Amino acid sequence: MKKLIKYFAVAGLGCIALTSCNNEEFLDVPQYNIVGIEAQFESDDNARLGLNGIYVYNNVSTQDDCWGFKPNLFTGCHPTMDTQCTGWDVKFLDQTWDANVGELGQGWAHAYAAICRANLYLAGLETAENVSAEAKKLCEGEARALRGYFYSWLATTFGRVPMLATGEDFSNTPNKASAETYEEMWDFIIEDFTAAANLLDWKPFNNQYGRCTKGMAKAYLADAYMWKAYRCPSQASDCYNKAKGELKSIIDSGTYKLVSNFATNWDPAGFWNEECIWAMCSDEGKEWSSWGGDRTITFANPNMLKWFCACPENGGWGAEYLSWEWYACYEPGDTRRDASCATGAVPAEEMAKYGIEKSKVVWGYHPYLKDSLGIKNDLGKVVRPFINAEGVEAGTKTMQFHFTNGEFAPAIWTTKIWRNAYADGNSWGTQMWSPTIIYGKRYPNVLLDYAECCFRTGEEDEGWKQLDILRNRAWGNLSVGQDYSKYFTHFNEVYSGNGKNMTMTEYPVGVLTETVSVPSAKEYYTKLQATPNRVGYNHKSEAWKVAVNEERRKEFNSEWCLCPDMIKSGYIEDHIDYNYPKDDGGSDYAHYPWSKRTFTFDINKMDMPIPADEILKNTLIKQNPGY
Repeated sequence: MKKLIKYFAVAGLGCIALTSCNNEEFLDVPQYNIVGIEAQFESDDNARLGLNGIYVYNNVSTQDDCWGFKPNLFTGCHPTMDTQCTGWDVKFLDQTWDANVGELGQGWAHAYAAICRANLYLAGLETAENVSAEAKKLCEGEARALRGYFYSWLATTFGRVPMLATGEDFSNTPNKASAETYEEMWDFIIEDFTAAANLLDWKPFNNQYGRCTKGMAKAYLADAYMWKAYRCPSQASDCYNKAKGELKSIIDSGTYKLVSNFATNWDPAGFWNEECIWAMCSDEGKEWSSWGGDRTITFANPNMLKWFCACPENGGWGAEYLSWEWYACYEPGDTRRDASCATGAVPAEEMAKYGIEKSKVVWGYHPYLKDSLGIKNDLGKVVRPFINAEGVEAGTKTMQFHFTNGEFAPAIWTTKIWRNAYADGNSWGTQMWSPTIIYGKRYPNVLLDYAECCFRTGEEDEGWKQLDILRNRAWGNLSVGQDYSKYFTHFNEVYSGNGKNMTMTEYPVGVLTETVSVPSAKEYYTKLQATPNRVGYNHKSEAWKVAVNEERRKEFNSEWCLCPDMIKSGYIEDHIDYNYPKDDGGSDYAHYPWSKRTFTFDINKMDMPIPADEILKNTLIKQNPGY
């Protein structure tokens, strides 16, 4: 049985300033095992335990009580417009975000808190006399992989940032300028991941899934090389070749493979499966079934994430929606769409008017919870007409293209996050512990990055081959003859705990009884690249670049790698102009599917602003262009 590393054991790393100078707030988390900064290097076991002081940041903290969701969603998905939102969050759809956005500052502080812990840990490890060479190898590898991971988030989010080195934190180095060049910054990150890849094994230490591995380090190392290629064009050829080599080594290792059904990646029984390389599991922790006490550390627990993402008419808050442009981008037969969302029951004739397919699986229905979307009668069936505030029969809000909850948002909700429990009041007492899985790297990240590198280095046939491998799974061909009964247990407990008289006896999405023919990626995307959009705009990107990134859209919706991948590929602007042309939304937005865009895309905005508080504290740091 796989074991998951426990993040609650926090090593005492001394009084660390977790962000820029003048900050005297130190990490405050539940402490079950405390190891003093000197004692943590007195033995191999203590040194390994000390790593948990860094690992704890692969979840929420007092610096960022929503790490893993809001800052990552805001910068990793919303700028693509494939995920959408309402309220002040809308600024992440129209490029009006600024340096005072709280989530950006919190994410910055969280990432540097982890980096500072890693820096002090690595400094202590260097001089530790009572730690064996074998333990030092593991501990250095994992600490450097973690430091590289958090630096990668900062670098892909903000552009050039201060690079605190081993032994440095914002207490002993209160003022530090951002890296002078992108080459300097990415070389620092590349060095960390290179060292980690050389020090770590393919399998996690002691079979504790959740630890950094050689595969995790290599996947992020390749990503770093590709980012360096984007930022330093004169070195692009060398970087893409190096990235391709790292990615090929992951593929050739045989450590990872695609699971048979795309959909199962987000089920409790599917976590840390064969395609998972790096992930975060949001856990309810000690605050189970309680609004009281200090909930800061668990604000982004699985219960809250479910509330954030569920349909408001089904008890959720609606913090994330998926666009109709995203929904319509899938080819017939691609099971990834129905595995990723549930839509409102928009009248079929309305959908046909715009050439949008009515799903047989997720139309007005959540297939995992076996629940209809919208206002229900006593029998649990969605009813219409719904009488709105003006007394007009309007149909339920989920029977519109755009759900109206003060502001318009697409009537599509992610089932990658809202999947494992209901969002109604019953869930507080019965199914609150409903793990939410947030992926950092899956094997498809490797396949798509490898495909891009192949296209860029003259191996076009190999690039198309990788896309076809991924598409074969997407059409469901790997699911034929598979037994999915292990996934039923959790859902049957959810139904029972909420008083539902039903059971799951068949997996609801993505299962075929016989294989089907899958359209060639090269043929499909070559044609798409040459086809104007609804306002006559043609793609400016090559067909292969359209193919790689449109596959990323289909594979990584509601995963935080999407926007960074589009940026490093040089596709993000073409994506916005082609898939989201300027459009005023018409006069009846509730019954019009396409997104309203009035702003002109500005590539400079893809580097988020340095948080205003950090500029005030660190006298050597400067704001990014465009703010």
